[in-house]
Amino acid sequence: MAVGERPREGGAGMIHFLFLHSKYGKTRLSKWYHKPRPGTERSSYTQREKARIVRQVVDAVLAQSQAKNACNFLDYATGAGEEVRIVFKRYASLYFIVGIDRDDNELLALTFIQMYVEALDRYFGNVCELDLVFNFHMAYWLLDEIVLGGNIQEPRKGIVLAVSAGQLAPPGGERGGAGRRD
Repeated sequence: MAVGERPREGGAGMIHFLFLHSKYGKTRLSKWYHKPRPGTERSSYTQREKARIVRQVVDAVLAQSQAKNACNFLDYATGAGEEVRIVFKRYASLYFIVGIDRDDNELLALTFIQMYVEALDRYFGNVCELDLVFNFHMAYWLLDEIVLGGNIQEPRKGIVLAVSAGQLAPPGGERGGAGRRD
């Protein structure tokens, strides 16, 4: 399935999860997208499963990134019968890690990571790790403007930034608030 396509039969989405980690393994952002597991009513991982997946994926990414001539793609089995492909990219001290379906296009996932980084960069003005620590709600908000239910809904970063600028501008202009008349 391509980045912009609708989910397949059964509700499978393209993106299973997105993690932002420092080069020391500290989680800075994590977002999970779930599909119902076959034969169960449960549609999400338990906290213990999430912690195990994050630990294993981050350890694998950090080990892979240390190797010479390493690839930015890894295969990973979640332990719940799902096989996902891990796509990651390092920007400064942050790793952007995305788990996608095995049959999805890895290059489109890298393009998604690049677009998200550019959107963060344009919003924060040269984004750094501290921006994500102190303004994590804006990082989640920008991500939610791009991805919905594990599928990319808005691939144009200009549209995302225009919407975010409109949402974050003070109502009624810079001073005075909405509805104030002198």
